[in-house]
Amino acid sequence: MKKRIIDILFIIAGAFLFALAVNLFVIPNEFGEGGVTGLTIIFYYLFQWSPGLVSLIINSFLLLIGYKFLDKTTTIYTIIAVVFNSLFLHLSVNWSISSDELILNAIFGGIFTGVGIGMIIRVGGTTAGTAILARITNKYLDWNISYSLLFFDLIIVFSSYFIIGAESLMYSIIMLYVGTKIMDFIIEGLNPKKAVMIISNEQDQIAEKVTLFMERGVTVLAGHGYFTKDPKEVLYIVISKQEVSTLKKIVKAIDINAFVTIHDVRDVFGEGFVDISK
Repeated sequence: MKKRIIDILFIIAGAFLFALAVNLFVIPNEFGEGGVTGLTIIFYYLFQWSPGLVSLIINSFLLLIGYKFLDKTTTIYTIIAVVFNSLFLHLSVNWSISSDELILNAIFGGIFTGVGIGMIIRVGGTTAGTAILARITNKYLDWNISYSLLFFDLIIVFSSYFIIGAESLMYSIIMLYVGTKIMDFIIEGLNPKKAVMIISNEQDQIAEKVTLFMERGVTVLAGHGYFTKDPKEVLYIVISKQEVSTLKKIVKAIDINAFVTIHDVRDVFGEGFVDISK
């Protein structure tokens, strides 16, 4: 229960920061934005429609379509994120910050966006819209969530070119890139790596392919089945999060019945990673 309360507080704080990014940095400088928020901003530029209200309507509709791709907890967290984001967009609509430096506004808009959405996603929620699409591609295509969001967001941002113009579009892309990097850091950490353990009858072939194509070291651990007592060799590999998809494809191509576990690793020191003396 305590964890659930902390998660919800993270989501509320993230929704608040994301709303500030829109009202303090995006709209005053006529930047574009990605996803559903980007659409609401386009409607605001064209018709002066309230971003908070339009965001709530569109995201509610997308949730009805995409809820089946989310588990129960994620769905609840997403509803909380959408409601509070729309509320904060409305409450902070008249807030402002004195800055005419467009590049600074783009950078800090990206920082606020990245931290806000990153906090929401880190605890298992989404901001609906393209975040639902990002989670679907992560689940079925092994796409990184942050870069999936960037891909879908860029589609919306480029469509705003005809309204905000080329210069604002370029600043918007800078803001999105900064936001993606910050979000990736919030979600994954400073030195994100994955530790993988593989049990397979074709361990030699898998180890050979990993060494040859991924240029990663493979450690072979001796083990045995508890009930059968049959000896088993367990492959232990540490890779970057970007390499997980490649490793999965290698294992799948060689042994579809392999048993694979993937663990988050906070820090990795040693050959091929970070020098332990630093």
